[in-house]
Amino acid sequence: MTDIAEIPVDEQERPLPPPPRPVRSALIDGPILRTLLGLAWPNVVALSAGTCVVIAETSYIGRLGVEALAAMALVFPTVILTMTMSGGAMGGAVASAIARALGAGDRERAGTLAAHALLIGITFGLVFMLGMLIFGPQVLTMLGGRGNVLTHAIAYTQVFFGGAVLPWLLNTMAGVLRGTGNMKLPSLLILNSAVWQIVLGGTLGLGLGPFPQLGMRGVAAGALIAYSMNICVMGWYLFSGRARVVPKLRGLRIRWAMFFDILKVGAIACFSPLQSVLTISIFTHMLAKFGTAILAGYGIGARLEFLLTSIAFSFGIASVPMIGMAVGAGRIGRARRIAWIAGASAFVAVGAPACLVALFPDLWVNIFTDSATVRATSHQYLSTVAPFYAFFGLATTMYFSSQGAAIVIGPVLAQTARLIYIATCGWWLSTHDAAAQNFFWLAANSMVVLGLLSCSSVVLTRWGPRETKPAVRPLLSVVD
Repeated sequence: MTDIAEIPVDEQERPLPPPPRPVRSALIDGPILRTLLGLAWPNVVALSAGTCVVIAETSYIGRLGVEALAAMALVFPTVILTMTMSGGAMGGAVASAIARALGAGDRERAGTLAAHALLIGITFGLVFMLGMLIFGPQVLTMLGGRGNVLTHAIAYTQVFFGGAVLPWLLNTMAGVLRGTGNMKLPSLLILNSAVWQIVLGGTLGLGLGPFPQLGMRGVAAGALIAYSMNICVMGWYLFSGRARVVPKLRGLRIRWAMFFDILKVGAIACFSPLQSVLTISIFTHMLAKFGTAILAGYGIGARLEFLLTSIAFSFGIASVPMIGMAVGAGRIGRARRIAWIAGASAFVAVGAPACLVALFPDLWVNIFTDSATVRATSHQYLSTVAPFYAFFGLATTMYFSSQGAAIVIGPVLAQTARLIYIATCGWWLSTHDAAAQNFFWLAANSMVVLGLLSCSSVVLTRWGPRETKPAVRPLLSVVD
């Protein structure tokens, strides 16, 4: 006899309407490109404002002299390491862990993960503070700092890294919110931070109005004050219950599994900015022998790379909660489609303006300097390297997409390959009296290598849990 499904009826035996479909998140079910762009645009606006900070800092530091400008290029790798490791590597890992918990429908776990993430951020900030206060001068000397250039660089380092906990705490909180899909508030606060950083850094650095001229120390102090203001706002929002996830600090019991869920991605991911900064440091050291003007010109060109990488960062960090929630919900095919759409979008968004600046470098260089030698070096660097920035943008999104899937080892190994490539070829060029132009071509080639290897790692890496075959049980068993 065949079972017939019963049709639900009301008290008068009239058929009831079909139950409403469960409401799902747009991050899991929405159209990929439209959702990605909706998450990315606030980051683009905010990080573009952050780039305005870089432009403004370089502009008013240039008023302090060429030596101060060279000092900023010297200290730039260590500052970028702090910001990319706290915001990109560990911040992305925090967003990934929370997104995967929410994708699996476990909000309680997401709140506990957020509390453990704050502890991780504070700990890493203290490590950076102590490390740079103790070993900072030696590091800057190894990078090629000498004389007044080294003095300016140490002054900036002492103030900025004296408050290194602040950027770590700020970026950890932003990672928590981004893991929930909230991109607008972190972006709004980054925009606010950018405005205050420009105002305070310029005022204290140049000594505007009633304030004394503090030079590089004043520029660093302006950044820390701006970070502190935004930590207060973001902390209030998180702990007031307005966020989708509230960090559970009251009665918190340390659970190593929570640390592991974040660090299994974050600890590995931290090697990527570390290797990236080490690559920049090696490259800076190799160019330092050509003199202060060449180093300053390279620093101006490298700031465009930082600007355009922030665009790729916007697409990459937007893909993290989308991929994390898709993986948490078991939708691996959708997660991979998100990764490739994000990569293609970043390739175009980075490549188009980079090629424009390569053709017309004065659009960028004239902002920073009137020195003919520095301008010539910047023109040379941008015309050679800028057309290949698109590959760097592609690699950035592959890195973040892998964070969302909680398997980031591939893009990190791609960074390792780039580091080895730069170090080996750079050593060979140094021993053969190569010109600065040869080192610029090396930088361009290394970006292509990084982009292609990062894409290959995503293709070859399995996302999601491994399929397991069910155990085969015998139909009959023999009992002794």
